[in-house]
Amino acid sequence: MEKPWLKFYESHVPEHVDYPETPMPAVLEETARKYPGHTATIFKDAKLTFREINQAVDRFAAALQELGVKKGDRVAVHLLNMPQFPIAYNAILRVGGIVVPCNPIYTAREMKHQVSDSGAKVIITLSLMYPIIKQIRAETQLEHVIVAKIKTYFPPFLNLLFTLLKEKKGGHRVDISGDANTYWFKDLLDNAPAKPTPVEIDMDDTAVFMYTGGTTGVSKGAQLTHKNILANAYQCKVWMNAEEAQGDVSVTALPLYHSYAMTTCMNFSTIIAGALLLIPDPRDLEDVLKSITKHQPTFYAGVPAMYVAINNYPDLSKYDVSSIRACISGAAGLPVEVQQRFQELTGARLVEGYGLSEASPVTHANPMFGDNRVGTIGVPWPDTEIKIMDADTGEKELGVGEAGELCIRGPQVMKGYWNMPTETANTLRDHADGGGPWLHTGDVAVMDEDGYFKIVDRKKDMILGAGGYNIYPREVEEVLYEHPKVLEVAAAGVPVPGKGERVKIYVVLKEGQTATEEEFIEFCKENLAPYKVPKFVEFRDELPKTMVGKILRRVLVEEEKKKLAE
Repeated sequence: MEKPWLKFYESHVPEHVDYPETPMPAVLEETARKYPGHTATIFKDAKLTFREINQAVDRFAAALQELGVKKGDRVAVHLLNMPQFPIAYNAILRVGGIVVPCNPIYTAREMKHQVSDSGAKVIITLSLMYPIIKQIRAETQLEHVIVAKIKTYFPPFLNLLFTLLKEKKGGHRVDISGDANTYWFKDLLDNAPAKPTPVEIDMDDTAVFMYTGGTTGVSKGAQLTHKNILANAYQCKVWMNAEEAQGDVSVTALPLYHSYAMTTCMNFSTIIAGALLLIPDPRDLEDVLKSITKHQPTFYAGVPAMYVAINNYPDLSKYDVSSIRACISGAAGLPVEVQQRFQELTGARLVEGYGLSEASPVTHANPMFGDNRVGTIGVPWPDTEIKIMDADTGEKELGVGEAGELCIRGPQVMKGYWNMPTETANTLRDHADGGGPWLHTGDVAVMDEDGYFKIVDRKKDMILGAGGYNIYPREVEEVLYEHPKVLEVAAAGVPVPGKGERVKIYVVLKEGQTATEEEFIEFCKENLAPYKVPKFVEFRDELPKTMVGKILRRVLVEEEKKKLAE
């Protein structure tokens, strides 16, 4: 297979990466041995070194073994971005367990599905979310619950202040004393043996059940192996041209339960002996900017909503963000106007990439400091093979400039969905080349003659317009982001009785702006083919999103269907 993109690799990026045959916890152990005093985490200005993190991982791993966790057991992690997350993550892997990251803002119903589906026998949760776990516990297989406090790793003064403020406000104190098989995280850590019993781990063993966000249906557990997560982190290292022990600090505002932050922040930092600047709430922009100003990080992995927020932050000039040299945007399409404006305001280099949970997650990115082609997702990462197949049957390979389904093969691609053989067979398919299964992404893409790819949109988001024309929401959204009054926008196909689907746009205006529906329809008429022009406009204060910042078009469409039914 020809790879025209290779000639656009920067000089430091190889076509093939030599991956160590060691799981991530062993990488952490080696990093702690070589750089014991280097900062591993920064949380509310309190720092932990790699020696301290590795010792905590050993103790927590031993504690899990004392609770009966064995190789192959699933352990759920239900935490915000805090030091307990990387400690728990690496400890679970160190004893051969499987990490099940959980969204901290999930409802009881959503948590019950994920815990039950995964078969998790232990969960590590935050005291704030413990009532949800207590509510669903009897309906799951959970045998043990471990509760962490967010203040445990605060600096001493902040810890005291947090306690006093909570008491003054009459905050509810979580009491676990009467709950069977329920423990405080810190108590387990303090009382555990210094080392766990060693467990032999194969690189093809499952390491993580990374549940897809459920944005297109029922949430599915992608089984990522130790090889998958390690390979993707090493691919990230070579792409970012990151050398070990250079003191690099990564802004970790993306939630660590998501594969994007897991790889490009946590595992990447472990490999290069870099620090995680942990931000518990990615929507707290003041905290993000203050933290950047104080700790001068070099890397920032984000999503378009985060860059939109920074672009429109009224007091941005008060903060020093000049230390950031490299930013990646993923999880959703990055509008061209957002990308260009961010670079103008900050001086940082922002490139768009692409990934999905089933690929650990990154498969493409624009060269970090090379030929960045705005509006594309860049080129495939080392060792990553790509095909564009026809979107109808998925059996005919298409050529340059033809839009079809993006298909991927590489060391970062999952081994299948947990307990979903039909979904696995539909998504991982053998082609005639006989080289192993290809991941059918469900995303429609096009490749240019140089091997740069552009995502047209998701197959499932495609709108069948009047006259049978296919309309991709991103085409409409790209145009609307050029409108000076638009803060955020989503386009979706909504059902119209007797007429099929029509384009509707949902617009969030910038603060202080007013507009009319006719104004936006006229703007679209000037910039879009007639069949792509929206028929309906709705103004909103905000758009439904995942915690990662991905706009949930499905929710918007479901709301429209509900209105029709009423």
